[in-house]
Amino acid sequence: MHQTIDAITQFVAAHAWLGYLTVFLAALLEALPVLGTFVPGTTLILALSALIPAGDLNLFAVLAAAMLGAVLGDGSAYWTGHVRQRALLQAWPLGNYPGVVAQSETFFDRFGIWAVFLGRFVPPIRAFVPVTAGAVGMAPAKFFPVNIPSALIWAPAHVLPAAFAVTALERVGGVAGLEHEARHYSLIVVIVLAIGLGGAAWWWCRRSARRGTQKSTP
Repeated sequence: MHQTIDAITQFVAAHAWLGYLTVFLAALLEALPVLGTFVPGTTLILALSALIPAGDLNLFAVLAAAMLGAVLGDGSAYWTGHVRQRALLQAWPLGNYPGVVAQSETFFDRFGIWAVFLGRFVPPIRAFVPVTAGAVGMAPAKFFPVNIPSALIWAPAHVLPAAFAVTALERVGGVAGLEHEARHYSLIVVIVLAIGLGGAAWWWCRRSARRGTQKSTP
């Protein structure tokens, strides 16, 4: 994965418009049920954010692309569930992932409306929470006032740490005359950070779902 992400970032560095499009699509696709489980959206956004300090990408444009993609992705998934209701959860392709769907419903039972906010930060249910919210009958007036602010927080939470980390590493590299190596290692740090945060969130999600199941069992 590291070589693939590295190749993408090098290509994007020479084509800035493609970087913004990639960030937008990564945020959007990560919110779609099933597909979002396989799209390394978080890793891509973190890696591309590493190009901001060098001036290859603009900070505010990256933030805007990430926010817009997240809002549209979640919104489209929610409306699909809202229109088709609970039957969608048993239909293909969601029907092939009963475990994750059950985790998403348990997540809603445990946290209520705040599951929409918290679910954005918890893979793998991140890709299932919006569609589940629509399928279980959550009203748009409840979903969007929580969903949109969560996107406004989620985007900076991914973009800014990567940009700050690269800035710090490049300053160290600049002192030693190792700018290229600093960027290379900063990308590795960003990818490891993404994997670590994703693993921790997955563990927390499984732990919460297990507790919720135990409480619901008489």
